[in-house]
Amino acid sequence: MSNVLNGRTQLVKAVHGSQQLKQDPDFEIGLAEHLRTQYDRSALINLYGRFAAGDSDYDILMRRVIWRAMARQFGHGVQIGTNVNFKHLETFEIGNGVFIGGQTFIQGWFKGRCIIGNNVWIGPQSYFDARDLIIEDFVGWGPGAKVLCSSHTGLPIETEIIQTDFEVKSVKIESGSDIGMNAVILPGVTIGKGSIVGAGAVVTKDVPPYAIVAGVPAKFLRWREGYEPKKNIEHKQ
Repeated sequence: MSNVLNGRTQLVKAVHGSQQLKQDPDFEIGLAEHLRTQYDRSALINLYGRFAAGDSDYDILMRRVIWRAMARQFGHGVQIGTNVNFKHLETFEIGNGVFIGGQTFIQGWFKGRCIIGNNVWIGPQSYFDARDLIIEDFVGWGPGAKVLCSSHTGLPIETEIIQTDFEVKSVKIESGSDIGMNAVILPGVTIGKGSIVGAGAVVTKDVPPYAIVAGVPAKFLRWREGYEPKKNIEHKQ
C-alpha cells in the first residue's frame, strides 16, 4: 500500500467483499425465527422502530434479527446502518455480506421482488424504488444514488399525471458494476456486468458490460481498461 506525500495518489486495499464470511450465530437465527412466529408484520415494524436509530452493538444486532424475521430470504454477515427504512420487507431477498448505509430507504411492493446479491455495498442516503429490482453480487452503490422501477404513464393526456396508471419496469444491476454517487437509474434499465456509472449520471437506457458512462443523460465514454470488446460488435450509446 502506497502513502500520500505532497498530493500524490494513495492506493488502499479494498475491505468490503474481500473479508472471509462469518456465519451468524445460532442464537441470532433462533431469535429471528421466534419473532417471526410470535409477531405479525405490523408488530415487527413497530419493534424495528425501537432499534432503527441506535448505533450500539445491541441495536445493530436487533436490526439484523428483525430483517431476518421479516425478509423472504436473508444471508449472513449483513450490516444495516442507522435509520435505514423499508416498505414490504417481506419481498426482499438479501444475500451474504451486504452493507446498507445509514438513512437508505428501500421501497418494495407487495407483489414485487427486491433481490440484493452477495457482498453488495450500498452507500448512505440511497433510495431504491424496489418494485422489481435485481442487484447482483459485488455491486458498489454510491452514497445518494437512486433507482426507479416505476413511473406514471401520463395517459390519457386529459388526466392529471399523478392520477394516471403506474407502469412497473424491471431494473437489473449486473455483478461487479459500480454506481457513482448521486447517480439515477431509470425504469427498465440494465446496467451491464462490471460497468461504471459516473457520479450524478442519469441512466435512461441499458449500459453494456465493462463500459464507463457519465452525464445527463448518461452517454458512453469508453470501455474499462483491459476490456477488449469483440470487433464485430458495434456499440451505439
